Amino acid sequence: MDGHTESQNKYQALLDSLDALVWEGDVRDFRCTFVSPQVERLLGYTPEQWLNDLSWARIIHADDLHRVLAVRRSAVEAKRNHEIEFRVLAADGRTVWVRDTATVVVEQNRPVKIRGVMVVITQRKELEAQLQQSQKMEAVGKLAGGIAHDFNNFLTIIMGYSELMLGRIAADHPLRADIEEIKKAGTRAAALTQQLLAFSRRQVLMPKVLDLNAIVSGMSAMLQRLLGEDINLVTNLDRTIGRVNADPGQLEQVIMNLVVNARDAMPKGGKLTIETGRVDVRDADVPAQDLTPGRYVVLTVSDTGSGMDPATKARVFEPFFTTKERGKGTGLGLSTVYGIVKQSGGGILVHSELGRGATFSVYLPEVDAPVERAVGEDPGSGLPHGTETVLLVEDEPGVRTLVSDTLRMHGYTVLEARHGIEALLIGGQHTGPIHLLLTDVVMPQMSGREVADQLRQVRPGVIVLYMSGYAEDAIIQHGAMHSGTAFLHKPFAPDDLVRKVRTVLDVGRGRTGAVSPRA
Repeated sequence: MDGHTESQNKYQALLDSLDALVWEGDVRDFRCTFVSPQVERLLGYTPEQWLNDLSWARIIHADDLHRVLAVRRSAVEAKRNHEIEFRVLAADGRTVWVRDTATVVVEQNRPVKIRGVMVVITQRKELEAQLQQSQKMEAVGKLAGGIAHDFNNFLTIIMGYSELMLGRIAADHPLRADIEEIKKAGTRAAALTQQLLAFSRRQVLMPKVLDLNAIVSGMSAMLQRLLGEDINLVTNLDRTIGRVNADPGQLEQVIMNLVVNARDAMPKGGKLTIETGRVDVRDADVPAQDLTPGRYVVLTVSDTGSGMDPATKARVFEPFFTTKERGKGTGLGLSTVYGIVKQSGGGILVHSELGRGATFSVYLPEVDAPVERAVGEDPGSGLPHGTETVLLVEDEPGVRTLVSDTLRMHGYTVLEARHGIEALLIGGQHTGPIHLLLTDVVMPQMSGREVADQLRQVRPGVIVLYMSGYAEDAIIQHGAMHSGTAFLHKPFAPDDLVRKVRTVLDVGRGRTGAVSPRA
């Protein structure tokens, strides 16, 4: 074998090992005069088809054609090399991303031909798109969580005062029905903010070890009624799957929202399939999600509906994004699913093509533990009272007044502070005992945790109860609250506030003993 042949073979082997092809063309119309055999493996065209039957106008994606030709003309005129990324159409109709690095061949100071190496970069582009989508979802999630936090303050006032008013007027009072409607509206609004918190992964979850198959089986009859007679519900449950650690109510919400979404995609009827399975996710095959390698239980919901185009699929988990008519939906169903699944340590994938239905696959980490049984709770009747002193720190005036009025009605002495600095002044100047610090977590000037830490320097025995419109897990994760500290989630009803304060005081007294005047 001579040196030239050996060099050609090495070059050929290099091309074969890469997702790349070599081409050469005329500088006047850029028509190809040569293309390497790799074109058939990468794009499905034979070299003969590429050279004789195709033009760049048929190969390059229509949305990219003008830009690519403009760059090439400019490069030829300037006699310079260039690199450009664009989409081409494969023989089977696929859209393939390529990076084309081209050299203008110049002879006697004139451009005579152009040569290029075209590398397939589809996988890289998909990963970039997934990263951008993930970053966008994270940003929208933070915005949604902030909005929900602010609304929860307002809803605490609306729901709290409506409940107090209902407790003060007679059952036959002409205004009672109106006040009950106010309270109902507040409750519905609170449910809406919970969906926003679910999307932003800042809601309160109460996970327990569950059998996913049992959850699906228990919901089947209700889901069939929800779907109606025109949609056939099929369940295929893998009996070998392990358990998952999830909030049962939220997991049912995930299934319900996915089923409702599928139903709405099949207005003329069809088939909806719910399947369970298990998969071992490894580093190399983590599918478009930030999943930690390991064992997962997979819940799949598939429909035979209208499907989605790529633009719709890219936005399907955004809050308030909907393809339904105005007034037909909030656009929070799938964003709620996304938030619950991510907060549960899992991931969700969607596969859909226009006219070919959609498949949503939910990945939940598998756990090796027995199923936890539900334990009934008896909250008892009547509300507890107390005589302790509570230092209340809340920057929202309406919430502060509601909380202080409620606690005073039940026997407590309340010291009010508008912010952390004022709370510390009161804590230092008050001559009597302070038994409980009841503080918002997120406030201007000082956080609730900072207030608690500094107050304990002068009153080491003070008991702390935090309250916030953000979820407990999210606050702990961001370092705004110690793990294991008592927490009350906004919006709350006055009855819930009274019970929580009494419980926290009783538990705290059991740990710390009697509280001294400077406690």
